[in-house]
Amino acid sequence: MRLVLLGAPGAGKGTQAQVMVKEYHTAHISTGDMLRAAVKAGTPLGLEAKSFMDAGQLVPDEVIIGLVAERIQKEDCKEGFLLDGFPRTPAQADALGAMLKKTGLALDGVVNLEVPTEKLIARLTGRRVCKACGATYHVHFHPPLKADVCDQCGGELYQRSDDTADTVTARLEVYEKQTAPLINYYSERGVLHNIDGNRDADLVMKDIGIALGGKND
Repeated sequence: MRLVLLGAPGAGKGTQAQVMVKEYHTAHISTGDMLRAAVKAGTPLGLEAKSFMDAGQLVPDEVIIGLVAERIQKEDCKEGFLLDGFPRTPAQADALGAMLKKTGLALDGVVNLEVPTEKLIARLTGRRVCKACGATYHVHFHPPLKADVCDQCGGELYQRSDDTADTVTARLEVYEKQTAPLINYYSERGVLHNIDGNRDADLVMKDIGIALGGKND
């Protein structure tokens, strides 16, 4: 299946994506992870993207579109893919549609996770990430056994620059202005499935499965 996962920062896209890629046998394409890896490696793309990411702003379309166009051509995407973090704007959605049309393909579905703004802020500002292995924790919902230390590898936990209160607020404002219009965009095309993301992850995944008709090919 070829799917898009939508939702504001903190809506739980990463958690659901881990299950969806196994359930639907698709490659997980997270533009956020790809960009952060480029930043860490100090590549030209990473350096260009860093200033935008640190300020909670969107990376320019031409950078993201080129990155995704190259990625979906890889072998592991032939059976399908799950796009997490792309498209972020109607212009990017148009570009994605054009990419797929060239190969005679189309999206099978778009899942939109809905979570109240106050819950999003609480989720994001409490997130901590391991510097060594990338494991994710939360100071309230999923704390490590020892404060600021990763349970898995003993690495140091830190708060990402894009998870501070000021940046979170900026990220949510950007989402509402530039990405939320995708809800109507895909609704008009008959492929959107709105899912209540403010619940236990298992319940959210159950509803996603129902919405997508139980497809797993």
